[in-house]
Amino acid sequence: MNIALVGYGKMGHMIEVEAVKRGVGIASTIDLYAQDASCRIKSSDDLAGAVIASKADAVIEFTHPDAVLKNIEVLVTTGVPVIVGTTGWLKHLDYVNTLVKKNNSCLFYAANYSIGVNLFYKIVKEAGILFSQYDEYDTAIWEAHHTQKADSPSGTALDIAKHLMSVCPKKTEIVTDAFHEAPKAHELHVSSTRFGSEPGTHTVFFDSKADTIELTHRARSREGFAVGAVRAAQWMVEQLTSQNISMGNLYTMENML
Repeated sequence: MNIALVGYGKMGHMIEVEAVKRGVGIASTIDLYAQDASCRIKSSDDLAGAVIASKADAVIEFTHPDAVLKNIEVLVTTGVPVIVGTTGWLKHLDYVNTLVKKNNSCLFYAANYSIGVNLFYKIVKEAGILFSQYDEYDTAIWEAHHTQKADSPSGTALDIAKHLMSVCPKKTEIVTDAFHEAPKAHELHVSSTRFGSEPGTHTVFFDSKADTIELTHRARSREGFAVGAVRAAQWMVEQLTSQNISMGNLYTMENML
């Protein structure tokens, strides 16, 4: 199979390397600015033509939160399965779902494409079930990333928060801003730090007067994200070919794993 890459920055280059390792061809690298992209476009409006011309079996989008929604609007019109790696757009998920159905497209999305992170979600959820039985324990989430990450908090941190809230009835509201007064018991604080070249750390705290338990996922590099995105593209094409999934739908790591 062959894939088109929309966004040929650091992640785009890394995805290309991992795709080649897995025997996946690169039909085109598409970017507005990257001098080494095989296809330079002037705006998102040119995306559809570039992807169709590439004859790719799937397209992986890894660009910028400011551009991703427009890119999705264009890409779902191509008839090519879309894998979206950019975060910061999930508040528009209902709108995107409508677009996918309207265009009979197929879109895969994830806040984090690391296989380890997605297994970490399951561990956190199990821990949340256990600690929610004991009122003396409170919980919070902290994440750290490099200074080039545009969104804060990370989509992964928000996903962790949603997993926790699904099993912790006393937590009903996510707070991402700094507190200027004592937090309320129902508030789940998700805090962020941006510094240096940190590839990504997420920690969940369960704290009581007696002790603190920390669960941490620490990425060593972005390689895991690239591998996961390529695997998602392979999965989409294979499952569509075998008719285990169908066009007109959204899919996530939950489906793949």
